[in-house]
Amino acid sequence: MVDAQLNRIIAEEYRALRPRAPLPVILGRFYRFTSLNTTIRLRDGELRVHLSDLLEGAPEPVLRAIAHILLAKLYRKSVDRMQTLRYRRYTLSEAVVRQTERIRQLRGRKRVHSAQGARWDLEEVFESLNTRFFHGLLGRPVLTWSEHSARRLLGHYDAAHNTIVVSRIFDRQDTPRYAIEYLMYHEMLHLKHPVTVQRGRRCVHGPAFQEEEERFPELRAARAYLQSLA
Repeated sequence: MVDAQLNRIIAEEYRALRPRAPLPVILGRFYRFTSLNTTIRLRDGELRVHLSDLLEGAPEPVLRAIAHILLAKLYRKSVDRMQTLRYRRYTLSEAVVRQTERIRQLRGRKRVHSAQGARWDLEEVFESLNTRFFHGLLGRPVLTWSEHSARRLLGHYDAAHNTIVVSRIFDRQDTPRYAIEYLMYHEMLHLKHPVTVQRGRRCVHGPAFQEEEERFPELRAARAYLQSLA
């Protein structure tokens, strides 16, 4: 269903950004996304704007900031820094972050395959590192190989589903153990050091994270190997 208030806000922000241009037909609506997605498209004279329904209760200044950012990017205009800051402060607030994670858990689906690969067993690698570096205190998340041998995303930790995913490109005979251990160690640090928000920005690799990462013995060789894959 098209949202009248959202349409009004988009129209007003359009006029502010493009005062002399004819106003297109605006079709703005809140959509059932699994995260804080926002999209904008101009097709056949219609401006179609979809915002996550997680933003449906946002204050009007935040909705205006979103409309401004989307329109500015669509028409290649300068994005107002204060509008960006307003949007970030809202979406990175503790309440919104918690709600977003809950929705991702409820709506999102994580494709889990197996921790046992043709060459490497991710559970064995995890437990070995857990004993060596974390005194065995890290709770084991879901561990799975990716569906494909991805080169761009070699691994990631999904906090919403408590899952570590490792690219199948590592599951082969010539992969050095230090390479897969480093990748797993990096993702385990994400498990130990969750993402925080500092001065309106997400801090993914904070000082404590980086300090512990430097303790990995074959750090340089492992990074060089990962770089060769990417």
